[in-house]
Amino acid sequence: MTGNILNVTRHMLLRAVVLFITVVVGVYIVIFVANMGGEVDQMRREQIRFEVTQQIYANPEYQDMEREKLENLIEDTIQRRYSLQGLDRPFIFRSFRYLRQAISLNLGRSEQVTSDSGSRQVRRVLVERLPPTLLLFATAQLLIFFTGIAVALYLAQRYGTILDRSVIALAPTSAAPGWFYALFLILIFAGWLDVMPWGGMVKAPPPDGNLAYALSLLRHLTLPAVAIFMGAIFRSIYGWRTYFLIHSKDEYVEMAEAKGLTPRAIQRRYILRPSLPYVVTTFLLIMITMWMGQVVLETVTNWPGVGSLFIQAINLNDTPIIVGVSVIYAYLLATTVFSLDFIYAIVDPRIRVGEGGRK
Repeated sequence: MTGNILNVTRHMLLRAVVLFITVVVGVYIVIFVANMGGEVDQMRREQIRFEVTQQIYANPEYQDMEREKLENLIEDTIQRRYSLQGLDRPFIFRSFRYLRQAISLNLGRSEQVTSDSGSRQVRRVLVERLPPTLLLFATAQLLIFFTGIAVALYLAQRYGTILDRSVIALAPTSAAPGWFYALFLILIFAGWLDVMPWGGMVKAPPPDGNLAYALSLLRHLTLPAVAIFMGAIFRSIYGWRTYFLIHSKDEYVEMAEAKGLTPRAIQRRYILRPSLPYVVTTFLLIMITMWMGQVVLETVTNWPGVGSLFIQAINLNDTPIIVGVSVIYAYLLATTVFSLDFIYAIVDPRIRVGEGGRK
């Protein structure tokens, strides 16, 4: 028993260390790219120099000052502004400070973007934008998961039928991202039929009353959620259906059929259960991959989430926001990978965490 606990603890620590190193490297790359290797710092210096020069020359108090003293005042003010923002040090040193702050989620203040309440704290901006993204993403992913499993199990028992071939033929359509379908759905249902909103989260101004607000939210949620669903459902069905087919040919399934078990019981106990590790893995990795796909989809549908915030920050060169969104994504990915071993152990008792195999 003690040996098992030590194995599990050692495995968890090793996995956590490896994932943490991966997150650190990934975040540093984002910091380096977002600052263009220090170019953004140079742009900030030039902007500070321009603003300070304009302010001092426009101040009536300094109009009678000698030119040499005026230039010294401008330079001293510029250097103080550089020092306050840390721009008086080389970027390579600043980048490691950015890295330390990002890893500890001390994300500081944004440079351009503000929250709805007017705050420039990156954490507050992200907390404000995260719930809409989670709502949209969770709704679409739950639809994909439960619909995909149900249809894949159904098709696995009807291999080669017209329905099976038709659904599998649609698998390549999942190569297109969700935002691609969002464009067509908006054109058809908002532009042509005029039965759905063009975008946003609720109508403006927001309706009074909880029920009216919920109905407006549901109406605005439909098109982007369906777009995400269409961008992944057939790929998921194809992969899961193929794996269910493999397990349906195992000897223990044929033995269960010979014992007279119902098809529903066979699917649940002998096909779905041993396939769950694969199903969960593919679903979680698809989910993580699609999370960053939200960036374009939220922009297309004008959904006020983290994705549209990311695009806004890129357009404004708001490095703290860009790094903050990337850190959240990195931690989300690392947490998902870290939890996979434990999910495996829950859905498949044959797997023992930390023992390197099945028993």
